[in-house]
Amino acid sequence: MKLRTPLMRTFAALAVMASCVITGQALAADAAPVGDAKAALDKTSMCIGCHGIPGYKASFPEVYHVPMIAGQNAEYIVAALKDYATGARSFPTMEAIAQSLSAQDMADLAAYYSSFK
Repeated sequence: MKLRTPLMRTFAALAVMASCVITGQALAADAAPVGDAKAALDKTSMCIGCHGIPGYKASFPEVYHVPMIAGQNAEYIVAALKDYATGARSFPTMEAIAQSLSAQDMADLAAYYSSFK
């Protein structure tokens, strides 16, 4: 199809630009938030009670070894928190904590804990 008039070419160009803007906004909305390790400092108190104690075992619902999360991969931490929040992973304490976190909170905590080596 040959565009016959400058006006039709202008409309076609505007349509292409509009679709790029809409697609870009949709992709940005789907992108995971970028974590801020400093912002996590106010949120770590709910983690260190269990995850900050070497060799700690929780007794509810059964004796359970609590993993160290310091130095863990950030993507893994976010995925685990999301799984606890949705119930895909089950541990009552972690489910309650994860359900109280926003996506940004999860990203911040992951950035903080993954920064340890």
